[in-house]
Amino acid sequence: MPPYDPSTFPPFAVTVDLVVLTVRRHALCALVVRRGETPFQGRWALPGGFVRMDEDLGSAAARELVEETGLCAHDPAKPAVGNGAHLEQLATYGDPARDPRMRVVSVAHLALAPDLPAPRAGGDANSARWAPVEDLLHPGTRREGEQAVPLAFDHARILADGVERARSKIEYSSLATAFCPPEFTVGELRRVYEAVWGVVLDPRNFHRKVTGTPGFLVPSGGTTTRQGGRPAQLFRAGAATVLNPPMLRPEV
Repeated sequence: MPPYDPSTFPPFAVTVDLVVLTVRRHALCALVVRRGETPFQGRWALPGGFVRMDEDLGSAAARELVEETGLCAHDPAKPAVGNGAHLEQLATYGDPARDPRMRVVSVAHLALAPDLPAPRAGGDANSARWAPVEDLLHPGTRREGEQAVPLAFDHARILADGVERARSKIEYSSLATAFCPPEFTVGELRRVYEAVWGVVLDPRNFHRKVTGTPGFLVPSGGTTTRQGGRPAQLFRAGAATVLNPPMLRPEV
């Protein structure tokens, strides 16, 4: 084998960016942080950071998730934990001009969790907030003649890809339950679908579909009045990971 000289190849860095989605006040929201350093100082961005030399990609994404939200990545092979979140790899972004500092390749991850508390900023971020994804993807004018500032780097594209992954995946999988607490009502699950898809669904048809899909929902044996009105039956996510037939997204 001929000798290998790594100096013949240009160096580049690898980062992980997180599309962290939750449902707050019946709206699909994403976590964004205001950058405290250059480049794009003062701009809103997705949370993330550089991959350390001793980390694989999954470990780096899980570390950033803990640092930014206090959530642990949920291992599907293990029992659910109270502060667990669904975490999966989304896509890789490697445009040579995406970061003005140097060549940076980002491996984005999608994280989903139930209604999350106010975030805390960490790393090079000086503030953090939940923002409706529609406001981030389709910013309007903040005041007459002044356009809203877009997300830093290529994070608008990454966010759009993450939102579309969530919207499409809840059609054919049980991923929507990742937005719910361990026990939830059919009405609460329906409001997740409505928030993610941005539509209004017929309650009776939705109830018939989700309760008629084998393995999708399992009665927990309890009821709740937290939504007001009469007691509603509580369910938990079943063992099914694929919905057949799928829950097709209505045409908007």
